[in-house]
Amino acid sequence: MSKKRVVIAGMGFGGLRAAKALAGDEFELIMIDRNNYHLFQPLLYQVATAGLEQEAIAYPLRALVRRWRGASFLLAEITGIDLAGKFVLTDSGTVPYDYLVIAAGSHTNFFGIKSVAEHAFDLKRLDQAEDLRNHILLLFEQASRESDPVRRSALLTFVIVGGGPTGVEFAGALRELIVYVLSQDHPDIAPSETRVLLVEAANSLLSAMPVDLQQYACRKLRIMGVEVLLENRVVGATAESVELYGGTVIASHTLVWSAGVAAADVAGFLSGVEHGAGGRVAVQADLSLKAHPEVFVVGDMAYFLEKGVPLPMMAPVAIQQGNYVARNILAREQGTSTHPFHYFDKGSMATIGRSSAVAVAAGVRFRGYSAWVAWLLLHLYYLIGFRNRLVVMMNWTYAYLFQERQVRLITAKKRRADSL
Repeated sequence: MSKKRVVIAGMGFGGLRAAKALAGDEFELIMIDRNNYHLFQPLLYQVATAGLEQEAIAYPLRALVRRWRGASFLLAEITGIDLAGKFVLTDSGTVPYDYLVIAAGSHTNFFGIKSVAEHAFDLKRLDQAEDLRNHILLLFEQASRESDPVRRSALLTFVIVGGGPTGVEFAGALRELIVYVLSQDHPDIAPSETRVLLVEAANSLLSAMPVDLQQYACRKLRIMGVEVLLENRVVGATAESVELYGGTVIASHTLVWSAGVAAADVAGFLSGVEHGAGGRVAVQADLSLKAHPEVFVVGDMAYFLEKGVPLPMMAPVAIQQGNYVARNILAREQGTSTHPFHYFDKGSMATIGRSSAVAVAAGVRFRGYSAWVAWLLLHLYYLIGFRNRLVVMMNWTYAYLFQERQVRLITAKKRRADSL
């Protein structure tokens, strides 16, 4: 009797966990992804701010596959899904399935603001982080030889949109890069000449956290020199300016967008399926599609309500859903049943800067140095590969001891704005 085939579309956190749990002799496992590596997205901002090398937060998928029995990997772009025929269309051919796990993740949501989509940087892919690092370093090179004070100021002004963990962490890391590293590389540029603005539409940062931790994060960023603009939103942009609601225009060559995400384009290939906010795919209690119980959706793509509220688009959710779906598939083949999916919220955390972070776990709140150490250890734990853990730990240790960022490499000769 031939093995049943499980196809996993997307190898982010959810897809990776499902694949790891299903690998073995029971199934023929096929993993599909447009990239040949698993990316640890929570640390992308550190690549953009010259803290880590690109390869330190990525792990080759084929290195995993060769250790997993019954597993194979297909490097391909998904171009369609035929739910009735039970096959996945890719630019490398058609892949039939018995079970399908869709874990294609998300992309940045610019909320229909075309000018922002055209000119803003986002942090969802490895090449985007490298582009942003090149852009920041080249701006300082250009500013160091710019004689016009108005243009020089615009070159040294950085606008970050979104007061969630990504925006807060990037703002703090960028400010530290400027103060401790780039101002030393360019002694003619004083930190006081630079501006880092964090724009948030709500009345607080890190809205998912307790109020005291929100206030702590805001206060620490302002002490570091980040200008926090609450109850503001960006409505437009050019290559050299950012427009806020109300008409205020900020002269800046850099706009970084971390204000929202939407389900990956793969969600649009599922015809006749109900979609929720952000294009996410509505799923049942076991994370399957209503009319297609052999198809599961996990992670950022899944629109799953818990107590009437959709689960957040975060890595911990994807990890738990990936593990759950794997157990569900195994249970079905064994003729047993599983309980409906329930997300166990272990807490959340965000680093602000050197020796400073906020965290909440099991109702216990942490902030400052203890939260920062917890953040470091947790991220090291979830990284894949001993080498990656070692390299990241060494980079963090070196940066902590010497206030230095070694990865100040310009790997493109033009700022992105110059090629628009």
